[in-house]
Amino acid sequence: MPKDILIHVADGERRVAVIDNKKLDDFYIELDRYESFLGNIYKGKVESILPSINGAFVNVGQEKNGFLYLTDADHSSLEDFVNKKKDDAQPSLIDRLLNRKPKSAEAAKSAELVKKDAPGEKPHGRGGHRGGGKAGTPLKVGQEVLVQVEKDPFGTKGPRLTTHVSIPGRFVVYMPYDNHVGVSQKIESPEERHRLREIIKECDIKEGGFIIRTVSMNQDKAELLNDAKFVYDKWQQVLKLAREKKSPFMVYKEGDIIWKVVRDHLREDVASIHIDSKEEHEKLLKYVETLVGQKALKKIHLHRGETNIFEAHKISQALEEIYDTKVYLKTGAYVVIEPTEGVTVVDVNSGRYKTQASPEEAAFNVNMEAAPEIARQLRLRDLGGIIVIDFIDMMREEHKRKVLDVLKAELAKDMSKTEVNKISSLGLVEMTRERAGKTLESIKFAPCPYCQGRGKVKID
Repeated sequence: MPKDILIHVADGERRVAVIDNKKLDDFYIELDRYESFLGNIYKGKVESILPSINGAFVNVGQEKNGFLYLTDADHSSLEDFVNKKKDDAQPSLIDRLLNRKPKSAEAAKSAELVKKDAPGEKPHGRGGHRGGGKAGTPLKVGQEVLVQVEKDPFGTKGPRLTTHVSIPGRFVVYMPYDNHVGVSQKIESPEERHRLREIIKECDIKEGGFIIRTVSMNQDKAELLNDAKFVYDKWQQVLKLAREKKSPFMVYKEGDIIWKVVRDHLREDVASIHIDSKEEHEKLLKYVETLVGQKALKKIHLHRGETNIFEAHKISQALEEIYDTKVYLKTGAYVVIEPTEGVTVVDVNSGRYKTQASPEEAAFNVNMEAAPEIARQLRLRDLGGIIVIDFIDMMREEHKRKVLDVLKAELAKDMSKTEVNKISSLGLVEMTRERAGKTLESIKFAPCPYCQGRGKVKID
């Protein structure tokens, strides 16, 4: 069935609800007091290098310096100016970007020798970093680098940075420092993958590479090429600012939540978008006309009623339940969701569920009902990191496989990357979900000053 998108705008707050088949399917929130830097691109300056933790701290003009893994910076877009030959007439992209003069052949040879003599352990760990002495680092203190925020500040930590910058569009993502054309793994048809690659190869953009997004499937050639040109033009604006401005300076700002709604969600399966702010309605119309075209303007509606837009569409209760620890299912079973600092634990319980079936069939039925709801709740609450799901124990491998298939099918709708392991002998599923910003709970709640967030009252 077609989807509907509701946007509620209040003082310093914008909330977006995606409704699928009259049910809350996804939820986003943006608060002025919690500014997100995710996706922003900065011309930064390296403040310090710490080989012991395989990282560098880069000043991007924010309250805290950003953290950049040294192996993340160890790629050709940063090193091509080091390896430039003296007789090369054209400076590298980085040289032109940062107004550098190419190094002499002698200096390049010296730098190459230093690189060869540096320790070269293979990358390891979740961060992908490696050991190595200071002599082998690809960065220098005071060096200017172009970096993008891939993870917002959290607690005492500054933003996580990457030098592999990218500009996302509706159908493609432009990667100026890569030279390949990738296709989303969710597009499984070999014929469609080949068709999309050939279309992108036909465009007259010869610098950089592209990732073709899942929503590009079955799209017209003209739509894809127009989107590729749009993101490439954005990159040219980034380059222009980077040449003109001194570091630290923000050269590209990721769009606000309304921009992202249009870019990432306004597809053919969306019947309408309702918004309750006249000012933001005008902005939304401009975004739609720029990104999608005038034909899509008929889907945009201004909510004028006195009733809250969420109450008018009867989803207020569903929004409140996002913050509950227990999620009740139709059969009387329920799911408990407990986020902790290091892992999120999800427990499936039979609750009031009653049946004449065998214990094995009862466990299978409850797990089958819980699996898609768990995936939906992870998406709604924007829970990420390591997640452990404790399904009710099942003995039959066929039942385990079916429950896992249902879970994966629902997770496939998620825009965040997920990885799922098979069900263990204890009935546990270990999975990960990518999250780059703050959790929904951390934005809307603060620890209780009386119980320090324990949520329990001590009995004397």
